[in-house]
Formats: sequence, C-alpha cells, structure tokens
Amino acid sequence: MHILHILDHSLPLHSGYTFRSYNIFRAQSQKGWQVTVLTSPKHQQSWKGKWNLFENLEGFPHYRTNLTDSLPIDGYKEYRLISALRRRMHEVVSITRPDIIHAHSPVLNAFPAFRVGKQFRIPVVYEIRAFWEDAAVDHNSYRENSWKYRMVRALETRACRKADRVTVICSGLRNELIHRGIPRDKLTIIPNGFNDNDFMESPPNEEMIAEWNLKNRKVIGFLGSFYRYEGLDLLLEAFASISGKNEDCVLLLVGGGEMEKELKEKIKALELPGKVIMPGRVSHNLMPSVYALTDILVYPRYSMRLTELVTPLKPLEAMAMRKVVIASDVGGHKELIRDGETGILFQAGNVSALANAIEKSLADENLRKKLTERAFQWVHQERPWEKTTMAYEDVYSKALQISFK
Repeated sequence: MHILHILDHSLPLHSGYTFRSYNIFRAQSQKGWQVTVLTSPKHQQSWKGKWNLFENLEGFPHYRTNLTDSLPIDGYKEYRLISALRRRMHEVVSITRPDIIHAHSPVLNAFPAFRVGKQFRIPVVYEIRAFWEDAAVDHNSYRENSWKYRMVRALETRACRKADRVTVICSGLRNELIHRGIPRDKLTIIPNGFNDNDFMESPPNEEMIAEWNLKNRKVIGFLGSFYRYEGLDLLLEAFASISGKNEDCVLLLVGGGEMEKELKEKIKALELPGKVIMPGRVSHNLMPSVYALTDILVYPRYSMRLTELVTPLKPLEAMAMRKVVIASDVGGHKELIRDGETGILFQAGNVSALANAIEKSLADENLRKKLTERAFQWVHQERPWEKTTMAYEDVYSKALQISFK
C-alpha cells in the first residue's frame, strides 16, 4: 500500500506535530507500506533553513510546495495557499500514484486533497490533531464564536463530511465531531504514542548538570513549547510559593516560544533568578539526557476548548522515562493520566493546588516510586507507536472500499 501524507510542516522542524508525523511514517514503513510526504507552503514559512522542492529525510521522500506571491490579506492568503498546494499535489500524485491520500490538519490541507482525490479516483482520509479555530483563539488571531471562528468551524465540519474516513488523536475530538453530526462509525481514534528507541532511560548529562548548576538539587521540569495555554506563568507562581521551603529545588524550563519574554520578566518580578533555569531549545536526540536530570515533570495547562479536547504528547514521554507527572485536570490530560495511579492531577488554573501537588510529590518518595512504575507499565503496554497506529490498516481498507462514480 502506498500512502501520500499531506502535512502542514515536517522535519527538519521540531514540534509535536512533526514528531507524531515521523513516528506514523516509521510505523507504516515497518508494515511494508510505502510512504510519501507532501508539505504545504506553510512549511517554508516556518522553516528558515535551506530546502528543496524534493528532499529525502530519514528515508522518506518529501515533496515541498513553493509559494512566492502570497499577500498577507485574510482570505486571499488562504486561497493562494490552497491553490498552490492543489497544483503541487496534482503533480506529486501524477508522479507517485498513491493508493490513499492522507491529509492531516489544518483544514486547509483537506480541500485540495478532496479535489485531487476526485480527479485521480483516490480515497482521502482526513486526520484532525486539533481544531484550527481553537488554536487560533489561543494565538489571539480571533475570538471564540466570532464570525471567523464560526466560518473555520463550519469548514472543519464540512471537511469531515467530505472525507472518506476521519481519524482523530483522542476521544475529546471524536466526541465533538459526533456532536456536530459526523457519524460515529466514520471516526477512528489514532492516539499519540512514544517510541522506546527514542526515550530509553539514560544517565544525566554531566555537562548540563555543571552548566545549569543542578548538582544535588531536585529538579522540577517542563519540556516543550512555551504557548500561552501551557500555563507556565502559573507554574512560576506555584514554584515561587514553595521555593523558600525547598531550597534544594530548581525549576527547569526547556524550550521556547511566544511566552519566553513574559516568563523571563515574571522570573525577575518573583525574585527567582538562579532558581529558574531557561536554557532554550535542546536538540531532540538529547532529550532523554534532559529528562534524566528531572525528578518531576509538570504540565499546568489552562482550561480552554483546545486543552479540554486535545491530548498532548509530552506526558507520554515523561512516563516512558519513569518521571513523576503532575498535570492540570483538563480533558486532554484526563485521557492520559489516572489521578493517584499514573500521575497527579490538580485543578486547572489553581496556583495553590499546583503548589500542593508538587510539595506532596517532593515529600513522599514511596508515592513517586508508585506513580512512576505504574505510569511506565501503562505507557509501554498501551502507547507504543506500533500499537497506536495499528488502526490505520482498518481505516485505509474501509476508505479503499469507496466506489468513485
């Protein structure tokens, strides 16, 4: 079977989106399927390094879509992107002749796929990782229930109706689509997973310990992108409230993003310099060594539609590395973490509740051992990528049964 994946962006960019994509490719390749990748013009807008219209990355052919004349005008910008992607997809399908076109969100990737799929009589699977309209609200592009929000929501729903099959990454997204009238039997959950070859227990990086002054200190960590909804400002406030009683503790924030400047200003305001380490982004291959430096990983996401509906990837990595996971009780976290069994959940947005959860974990070594062992067992039993991606076989098989007339 030959699958053409249509993506917003891909490697060499590093994000949860690209790592999920790459692990899907690996799992499908291991089944003997042929994988080809096509990225939209948004990849080039995000990736500032060199790129070519055709690249071979990690053993998978990647076709790129060029766009040189897009103007920053709402509506026209999206129209030009869709048109460019459709033309490029037509070229790539003519060359590669896939059996399935698998378009991944955002919805801008879906409609060109429907057009080309119809022309070549190829079924189209649409995969939603998050609703574009909800992500735009967090980025302050527009407000919830504004006309733009409602328009994008309507496009997303229409795309699900047009697709031959629809996959989502979690129950929250599936239930929302059922509420919108998408048939339950058209929807399949392909949850996030982890690769044990990428996240094996590793010794701490001695150079990092020295550079970041972590020797003989308990490390509370967050590894990921500094989006506003991640709640890192809340984490700083909670850490400030317990740092006086826990002099040997340090907060390690690894990553970067839109909140970086605000977080640094807040660290100064809370008088935490020296107790909060922000080393910036770290190469993906070094992440196991970074995880090895931490004792507790915290995911303090605020409650909003995006976090209530979508499951993150990072807590799975922490579980695989035998680390205590503390997370807010938003819907996306509750799909991954059983409170008191595989992690600790606290009331979203509540500084005191987060501080209490951290102190509870720091004070109880037996609790930490119980949580990490159960989480480790669960993630290895339920979330290897080889297992989470098995359902694609059924999805593609049913999509191929569609008869084009």
